[in-house]
Formats: sequence, C-alpha cells, structure tokens
Amino acid sequence: MESIIRVLVVDDSAFARYSIIRELESDAGIKVVGFARNGLEALEQIKELKPDVVTLDVEMPQLNGIDTLHRVMLEHPTPVIMLSSLTGAGTETTIRALELGAVDFFLKSSQIGPLGDYSSADDLKTKIRVAAGVKVTRVGRPLLKADCTAVPKNRNVGGFPPDRAIVIGCSTGGPRALYQIVPSLPSDRPAGILVVQHMPQGFTRSMANRLDQLSGVAVKEAAEGDAIRTGEVLIAPGGYHMMINRDYSVGLNQGPLVCGVRPSVDVTMRSAAAVFGASLVAAVLTGMGSDGTEGTGMIRAVGGRVIAESESTSIVWGMPRSVIDAGNADRVLPLSRIVPELVRMHNGERRGSYNG
Repeated sequence: MESIIRVLVVDDSAFARYSIIRELESDAGIKVVGFARNGLEALEQIKELKPDVVTLDVEMPQLNGIDTLHRVMLEHPTPVIMLSSLTGAGTETTIRALELGAVDFFLKSSQIGPLGDYSSADDLKTKIRVAAGVKVTRVGRPLLKADCTAVPKNRNVGGFPPDRAIVIGCSTGGPRALYQIVPSLPSDRPAGILVVQHMPQGFTRSMANRLDQLSGVAVKEAAEGDAIRTGEVLIAPGGYHMMINRDYSVGLNQGPLVCGVRPSVDVTMRSAAAVFGASLVAAVLTGMGSDGTEGTGMIRAVGGRVIAESESTSIVWGMPRSVIDAGNADRVLPLSRIVPELVRMHNGERRGSYNG
C-alpha cells in the first residue's frame, strides 16, 4: 500500500487555496496537512509539519515565491512545485525558480479558476506524485547567482551547414540540468545544438533568454525556418514539435501529441537522424516517461551515438531509464560528465559502454 503524500499549500489567495485543497483532497493518496498565506507562514509550517511536497505560488506578499523557495532549499529542503501565471514576469520568475531547485511548475488558469479544468487538476496531482519521490538536498547557495551578469561572449556562430549536430532531450528536472549542461558547452565546436524540453508555450523563451545570458554559446528559442548553425543552441518552443529539414533548417508544427507531449524529443531526434546520420550525438536527461526512446533507437540505427543521464543525478529517472532499458545508450553518465563525453563523441572518439 502506497503511503499518503502530505502536501502544504502556499498561496495568498483564499479562493486559490480553497480550489487547490478541494481538488487535491479528492485524491485518496494525497492529504493537505496545512496551508500558508505568505512565504513567512510557509517557512514556519514547513518546519512544523514537514510536508512531503509544497505547492508554492510565485507571487505573494511579504516574502515572494523566489525568496521563499531559496530559504526552503537552504533551511528545510523539500520538493516544491511552483504555481505560476502565464505572464512575462510570471514565466521569468518560474524559470528562475526551476534554476534554484523547484522540482516542477504548474500553470494556473485564469479562465476556469486556479486549476482550470479537471484534466489540469489531474496534471497537478501527477506532478505532486512525481515530486514526492524526489530527494532534495540542502543547498548553501543557488546553482547560479540571481544577479549573475552576462558572461563574456566569444561566439563562433554562423558556420552553415554544420558538419555535426547534438540533440538534448529532457522533461521534469530538465531546466536545472540544462543550466549545468548548456553553459558548459564549448563555443568552438562545429556542431548545431538542438534542445527539446517539455514545457508550455511562453516558458521556453524565458528559459532560452536566461541560458543565453549565462552561456558562451548563443541560445535562442527556435522559430520557423531558422538555420541550424554551429555554435548556436536552438530550443524547441513550447507547444510546437521541432523538426529538422533536409536544408538544415528548423520546421515547427502543432501536430498530434507524441508520448503525450508537444514538443516531443522523439520528433526532433527522428528528423535529425534522417538528416545528420552518423554525425549525430544525443543526450537524454532527467524526465518522466519514455519520450526519446524511439528517437534514440533511430539515431543508433544510422550510426549516431547516445548518452543517457544516470539515476544518481536525475531528478526523475524515467526517460533515461527507458532509453537504457531499450538498449539505446552508448554511455550512462552523471550530469557532470555528459558535456566532456559529448565533446569526445563529437570528435569521433569511441569507447565502450560505461555506467558512472
């Protein structure tokens, strides 16, 4: 029998708290053990109640969501799901929260109450179940400083067409992984770099802008017809599949969901495999589900190479595990060792499979 997941709801809106609590407690596997109206109350409640998961509103008085999250990660490490609105400020703050250690976020609807329709409520419950299984460690400082200025740019963007390509796919926990991976990518590699992160429309642009500030490589949200150039990272926009065309350009579409998501890692990997063949290298990072398994199979079939993130550093070891179980991974590595291996593979060096 599964244990009950104990949740603390933090939101300054009484209506939002009522709606969230009502929906969560309709699930026999979830119990709301308390609520807080602001960040200061939340810190007290977390210390006293020790919940398994916290839902945390981005915008609150007294102590906002970001400051509250930072103190939670520092003082009482607990899996946190941010509740965000689809506004410019809301998306940027949510991306910052994922950077600081939030497990995931949930988009509050303004159309049908805070939780939107029932499918949205089910989505929040699923995120809570996933978050409850995540081990959060105490941090003395954020992964990246909030006041970090743009890194000096020595960008070699413009090589076209690229001789090689790298595709990176991820889902839950992906933004935090990408904040480690993308700034570590060398800017002098003659490869186009494509990223697919499961994320709603509007949030991928904020993530791309933030990564661009922090990276030696150029980073942008992909647009229809963008040329794939060396030294540039193109991120699939939320809500759109990203395909690679024969002329080394990007094509976007809102076709059917694949593996229940759009953008899909499989869609990008399949099309990239057809264009780049053995010159393609892929990495599948943390995430729930099996997206990327079919695509990595096709990459291996045309002679490309595949890295899967190891369980030790994955927030959710679903997508990488599926790739490994299918026999599609050349290497299984912790996050810190993925970029050096991508460079080795890109240079054509071959090694045996390794679990590290």
